Amino acid sequence: MTKLDLFGLAVLTRDVPEHDLRAGDVGTVVELLDSTGVILEFRDAAGDTRAVVALKLADVRRGQPHEMLSVRSA
Repeated sequence: MTKLDLFGLAVLTRDVPEHDLRAGDVGTVVELLDSTGVILEFRDAAGDTRAVVALKLADVRRGQPHEMLSVRSA
C-alpha cells in the first residue's frame, strides 16, 4: 500500500453500497486515523459532498499518474 496524503486523492477498491459508492470512485483524504484507517470525502461533479466515510486502508489505494478520472450517475 502506497502512503496516502492528507487532502490527497484515494480510490476505492471495493463497493460501499450503504453510501452508494463503487470500487473506482475517487475521494479526498480528510483524516488519517491511524496506521489502518482513513476518512474520505466523496463529492459529486457539482462539488457537493455525497458521503464522508471511515474506511480501512485495505479498502483504498492511491491513484496512479496514468489513470484518468471519469463520471458516473449516482
